This record gives sequence, C-alpha cells and structure tokens, in this order.
Amino acid sequence: MKKSDQKKFSAMLTDTREQLLVNAKRAISGDIHLDPDDFPDEIDSASSESGLAFIGRLRERERVLIKKIEYAIAKIENGTYGECESCGEDIGLKRLEARPVAELCIDCKSQQEKLER
Repeated sequence: MKKSDQKKFSAMLTDTREQLLVNAKRAISGDIHLDPDDFPDEIDSASSESGLAFIGRLRERERVLIKKIEYAIAKIENGTYGECESCGEDIGLKRLEARPVAELCIDCKSQQEKLER
C-alpha cells in the first residue's frame, strides 16, 4: 500500500474515532436516567426503557468500532494495514474505502461468512 493511501486511511480512521469519542462523552454527560414519577403510565415507562436499551446497544457497537479503529491505526503504524489476516494477500482499496477496519480480504470474509451459516 502506498504511503499516500496509508495517510488517507489514517486520517479517516482518526476522524471517525474522534467523532465516536465525542458522541460517547456527550452521552455520558447527558442525563440518562429513569424517574418513575416522570411517566404517568406503564406504557410510557416501557417505551422510555426500550429507548434507553436501544441507545445502550448503539453505544456498545460504537465501543467495539473504536477498538477496531485503534487496531487498524496500529496496523498502519506497524506497516501491516491492508493485508488480509487470513491469507496475507492485499485487501482491495475499494473494500478498505467501504470498510476501513476490514481485517480480511473479500474472499476470506466470504469464506468466513459461509462457515458461520
């Protein structure tokens, strides 16, 4: 992979990580709590709890994505970014542009998904 491509992906990954961290800090500083007196009936309360559960799942997905981004940035720094972790071949630029945290080439990822079914 060319140095210019590495710089582009590093900037892209860093920007995404920073945005996710800003969102996480905003969520932590927000007032996320349930007060039973705020809801006049059980349906309102259940709806709010469901919304909070959904937000919690989104935050967990963001946390996992941040770890993948940090792993990809480390791979850029050690010169292995863009190499498939399974077969060692180059991961295509189009795939990396679509999914910068990709660890497998499209063939290995397809094979992995077939095995998971």
